[in-house]
Amino acid sequence: MAERKIKIATTSLAGCFGCHMSFLDIDEKLVLLNDRIEFNRSPFTDIKQCSPSDIGLIEGGVCNADNVRVLREFRASCAILIAVGACAITGGVPAMRNYFDLRECLEEVYLNGTGVTNPQIPSDMELPLLLDKVYPVQEVVKIDYFLPGCPPSADAFLQMLVPLLDGQKPRLATDQLHYD
Repeated sequence: MAERKIKIATTSLAGCFGCHMSFLDIDEKLVLLNDRIEFNRSPFTDIKQCSPSDIGLIEGGVCNADNVRVLREFRASCAILIAVGACAITGGVPAMRNYFDLRECLEEVYLNGTGVTNPQIPSDMELPLLLDKVYPVQEVVKIDYFLPGCPPSADAFLQMLVPLLDGQKPRLATDQLHYD
């Protein structure tokens, strides 16, 4: 009887998708993992809903009410949740706005910014409510493991995932604990 495949889900909040791209840099080794894993929710599969998963990879910071909802639902559906990359762990580049008042940021971008031709701050009800600042994911939900980097290397992803697939605790090599 075939061994049950480990379900992996991924999603992105406020970030650039660089961590997802780095994950794909695993290249042919990803094919070798194919017998052991299946993707649940992921931009790789275009599956939007997340059924229960063994491992969740979350990239990006939390900048709006929709991010909070997605993150909480994602946490609830993942047995193990890994914060991936600088944006998830520290807020990253999106958190640069934390040094300024939110209103001031909106006015600079939408009213006073270079090249603004129709000055108005978007206020459509379809847009998610912006939070006062960008939060690291661990300030919103419990995170089981952290995979640092901007983005983490493909090797770092493997060093994190393979032990988990084997039911062991991952330990990243020191040379993988950095930000580029």
